[in-house]
Amino acid sequence: MVITREVQRLVENFQPDCVFTYQDLNLPTERSESVIKMLNRLVSEGVIAKISKGRFYKPKQSVFGALKPKQEEIVKDLLEKDGEIIGYMTGYSVFNRLGLTTQVPNIIQIGTNIRKNKKKRGMFTISFVLQPNPITKENITLLQLLDAIRFIKEIPDATINQSCKRILAIIRELDKEETEKVLTLADKYPPMVRAMLGAMVENIYGTNKAISLWNTLNPLTTYKVGIDEQVLPQIKKWRIE
Repeated sequence: MVITREVQRLVENFQPDCVFTYQDLNLPTERSESVIKMLNRLVSEGVIAKISKGRFYKPKQSVFGALKPKQEEIVKDLLEKDGEIIGYMTGYSVFNRLGLTTQVPNIIQIGTNIRKNKKKRGMFTISFVLQPNPITKENITLLQLLDAIRFIKEIPDATINQSCKRILAIIRELDKEETEKVLTLADKYPPMVRAMLGAMVENIYGTNKAISLWNTLNPLTTYKVGIDEQVLPQIKKWRIE
């Protein structure tokens, strides 16, 4: 009974939408079997819900019923470990947040410095995108922007021209320091991303600002993207088709 009351008390302290494991309760390891049984009992009683094996959350209620946790909560152990950032959200959920699409599929994409295989977590498929740049709190939003350019042809529910216009608008909102930083980070991205960013930066700030990217490109390579010249007049110069 003591462990039952203690688990109930600790669970009550979790905020709705917070994903937790039995280890987060910080109870003696010798009682882990009893703790897991109690958590499963709370699931059957509807007090908490299970997102995947060993992962639980307190459902947040709305007029439409219980809500799923935010995607960041579902994969928070893959984004930070021991206070260190080890990954960042990218892909469809970020494209939605940036105003590039209205869709949010049940695929969570994470940028990481280490190659990892796909995994399932409840109804979600988690895939990983290899990121060659260091991942820091300060540069995550810029890496997400570069990822949007990298996967511009894969953004759902939007044409490439529409996505290009939105990305141009986001770049215009960057301050001077952020603009310099994104140009530096782009150096480790594929040539197509550098060409696209170069054309966009030249469109906004002029030739001199984009010269560093221009110098990294092979003068004989073309990049098949599918953007109209009316949307980005610089595409021919940057050999974007």
